[in-house]
Amino acid sequence: MSGFAPRPQTPYYAVIFTSQRTALQAGYGETADRMVALAAEQPGYLGVESTRGEDGLGITVSYWRSLEDIKAWRAVAEHRAARDQGRADWYSHYELRIAKVERAYGWDAVDDAPGDPGL
Repeated sequence: MSGFAPRPQTPYYAVIFTSQRTALQAGYGETADRMVALAAEQPGYLGVESTRGEDGLGITVSYWRSLEDIKAWRAVAEHRAARDQGRADWYSHYELRIAKVERAYGWDAVDDAPGDPGL
């Protein structure tokens, strides 16, 4: 299923980035695509899921093996530059949360097979 990140073995970490976009579009799409590609090259990267509404509110969740991997991603120079440009041009507000994923499961209507073995 496209759009869904793989579901790795727990535990792992989710970085939840919720943002409100400004009206400025110049360069945003290219930079966002580049950040996804660059993140995928980093040690500990597990996947990403992202969506944005018509009102400019977006949520991107990236998944990482460890807190150390997240810290290293934050320090990547190209990522820092994109973050600075986002603050200057593309976002009017954002929130970032880091959560430890201790349990994960899914379901698919195609095969109607439960993916959760129970609580």
